[in-house]
Amino acid sequence: MKRLLLVLCCLWPLLASAAPKVLVEARITPAGTAVVGSTLHLEVDVLVDTWFTAAPQLPPLQLSGALVTPPGGEAVHLTQVRDGETFFGLRYTYLITPTQAQPYSIPALSISVQAGQASAPLTVQSQPLSFISSQPAGVAPGQNLLVAQTVKLDQQVSRSANPLKVGDSITRQLTTEAVGAQAMLIPPPEFAEVKGLKRYLKTPQVSTLGNGRGDVSGGQRSDSVTYVVDQPGHYTLPAIELKWWDASANRIRTSTVPALEVEASANSAYQAPFSIADDLRQLGQQTRVRLSRHWLALAALLLFGGALLYWGRPVLLQGRRVLLAWRETRQQAYLSSATYAWQQVSGELNGQPPQLSALYLWAKRSQGAEGLQHLADDLTPTLKKQLLGFLESCYGAAPQLQNALQSLRQTLPALHRQVQQQRPQPAAKHGLAPLNPRQPLLAKEGQ
Repeated sequence: MKRLLLVLCCLWPLLASAAPKVLVEARITPAGTAVVGSTLHLEVDVLVDTWFTAAPQLPPLQLSGALVTPPGGEAVHLTQVRDGETFFGLRYTYLITPTQAQPYSIPALSISVQAGQASAPLTVQSQPLSFISSQPAGVAPGQNLLVAQTVKLDQQVSRSANPLKVGDSITRQLTTEAVGAQAMLIPPPEFAEVKGLKRYLKTPQVSTLGNGRGDVSGGQRSDSVTYVVDQPGHYTLPAIELKWWDASANRIRTSTVPALEVEASANSAYQAPFSIADDLRQLGQQTRVRLSRHWLALAALLLFGGALLYWGRPVLLQGRRVLLAWRETRQQAYLSSATYAWQQVSGELNGQPPQLSALYLWAKRSQGAEGLQHLADDLTPTLKKQLLGFLESCYGAAPQLQNALQSLRQTLPALHRQVQQQRPQPAAKHGLAPLNPRQPLLAKEGQ
């Protein structure tokens, strides 16, 4: 025993060193005071000295007065050295955009880690962090202003034909790239309506800017509009401006794309899908109202049906109530009948524990018998013997319930047939009185 304890003491440092080490490091970038509308990165590094058997599970983060985007499915792979030991890890990034000028506190995050050589998942916590958000200088509270490090506007123009004619189209696509901002915060551009051109807006496309390995640097938004030439002439698509806050220089900047000049000529071969002038002319000529006899008959039929429905509704409701009452009476009569009681006999005999209440109820409803013994008095000798034998097996000095139930199940069909045959048949209903009311008595006396 002492030798075993000595061996365990010698191996204890080796066993302790076999347990994996897990480190969690969290930081906010960029450091310092943030401005309302800017995007901060909460970087969470999960490090182990072995390996990951599954991806770490990070909790959701909610901050009052801020828009928080959780980490995506990809993470940045890390190799770090801490106190001379090499750690391998993953970096996850929360994107935080404050919407109010106030201090913010980020609580400790509980992270579940499944590391190699660990017998069970490990739970570690990050350190709590905080930051302060202030209103940008010269920007009124509540004013929606894009905050980014750099903003780039790119304009692409495509024409369905050159030169343009009536019926042709021109598409204007504007792409906004904002480094240091979330894509959902990029405001939509204002595509103006131009008289003589029909404007058709398309659904915007929003995506993130990154290196494809989990590192998100900003957002991108692509908007597109198509103008269809409705009338010949010279048109100007106005310039588009975007005011934004430069987080690096702490000042307001304006990014602009130039205006577009469009010249469209008439197209003799083009024909509109429909002519408004012709429709108005035809509408003016159709001043006379003609009603067909068939339509008049249909209208009269509908009017008569509506009146019948309105005035006959009380009668229909009364008839419905009578029908429901009749159905209820029929249902109650069925539930009180011997047929219903007989249908319950088999289920009660096969139940656990077996029951005889339905059998007694059937005997009373079919023959008026107060019990099975009274019912046996009206049966044939064979059935009477079997039924009394069942009662003896159930309630005698040496009850044999299972054998008695099996015997009763075999006797039930014959028992039901005989009781049905003994039930008095209803007299035939007719309106004539007997020709000779004394005839049955005379016949009986002659016998």
